[in-house]
Amino acid sequence: MILSLSDVTKSYRSAEGPIAVLKSVTLGLAQGESLALTGESGSGKSTLLHLAGGLDRPDSGSILVNGRDITALDDTGRASFRRTDVGVIFQQFNLIPSLDVADNISFHARLAGRFDAAWEAELVNELGIGQLLKRYPEQLSGGQQQRVAIGRTLAAKPPLVLADEPTGNLDEATADIVLDIMLRLTKSAKIALLLVTHSNRLADKLDRRITLSGGKVVP
Repeated sequence: MILSLSDVTKSYRSAEGPIAVLKSVTLGLAQGESLALTGESGSGKSTLLHLAGGLDRPDSGSILVNGRDITALDDTGRASFRRTDVGVIFQQFNLIPSLDVADNISFHARLAGRFDAAWEAELVNELGIGQLLKRYPEQLSGGQQQRVAIGRTLAAKPPLVLADEPTGNLDEATADIVLDIMLRLTKSAKIALLLVTHSNRLADKLDRRITLSGGKVVP
């Protein structure tokens, strides 16, 4: 099991008192498996992704990634974990403006000490961005930027990829193409994928789906 959450709870403070966002959430994600996380706005989807990515800590419960309990890590340990064990793809592409496409793709892999020229070449080919390698982010369309962002995340071959509405800024046809490519690449590299989406159409493309409502997993 690459990702395992057990009885995870999380609340945030407000002027009216603590607001419970996640309530005893339990889920698992195996190597190479894709899981869609759906639910209405405010149901806790993004909070769950932040916890799984080591960007925040739960109030209680355990989160294991690749067999390691990340809730027990200090700030240095969590920074190392985010560099080597998890990749994140956002709705906003977050490419580095001063780097061309080739350097954007290899950036995280080099940072993690996992640069693999053959794997990067395969990613470039599968993503159809071979003609874009010398361009800069501002010279790309939204669909092209998201393909580069996917390539950058997968280049380091993290055991787990978290994607928060990664096709939210794309038209429907482009979203389908980009997600299909992402699913094919993560499956071939045996990378576990947890994807947040509001789209039932996109969720149905993944191996499994779960729904959050009021901070709880519902049938």
